[in-house]
This record gives sequence, structure tokens and C-alpha cells, in this order.
Amino acid sequence: MSRDYITCHILDTVTGLPAPKVRVELSRLQNGEEIPIATGHTDNDGRISNWESARVTSVIPGAHKIKFETGPYLSSKTKGEVFFPVVEVVFVVSDPPQAHYHIPLLLSNYSYSTYRGS
Repeated sequence: MSRDYITCHILDTVTGLPAPKVRVELSRLQNGEEIPIATGHTDNDGRISNWESARVTSVIPGAHKIKFETGPYLSSKTKGEVFFPVVEVVFVVSDPPQAHYHIPLLLSNYSYSTYRGS
């Protein structure tokens, strides 16, 4: 199965390992509202290449949001102490859309960063 149009990946920068089983939501932002597109959980490699609830085979240009529900994962690594229970990344799909959008999240107990992946 080929990968979806929008994919993501979480790497735990404390352990240097992928973050599996993290729930992730993908939505489109339009007129101040979130329009759900798909949901899924990261696999054992910390990736979502194909969303569980719906295939993302095309996208509409404009703002999109990926919401990483990091609380349960971080809680399991930090004895319950969680500073970032949710990480939301807003990004813009160009017009016309490019071939693929990959949003990696580098995560630790007290920081995170993201970038446009390939």
C-alpha cells in the first residue's frame, strides 16, 4: 500500500527511539473551524504512513493541523509527569499541492520541534 498524501513521524529525542501508539488527528482549518480528515496511531516505528480512519489520497490547499496526543506516551516514560500532553502543528498545503507532506515531531519531556520532512 502506498503512503498517504500527508504523513507524520514521532521520534523521542530522550531515548533516540520512535514513539509508538501515539494517537494523532489530522484536520483542515477553514473559516476558524477544524474539519476532521483522519485519525490514527503511530506504528512501532513512530510513523503514520496510512491513516486508520480514512485514506488521505488528496488534499485541499490551505491550513491544516496535526494534533499529537502525547500525554499517555510521555506519562509512560516520565512516571506520570507530563508537560506537553498535546502538541498541535499547523502547516499550509500549497496551491497547487505538492506531491507529499511529511510532518516529523521531535519530542522530549520538556521540549519539541518539528520541520517539513520528505
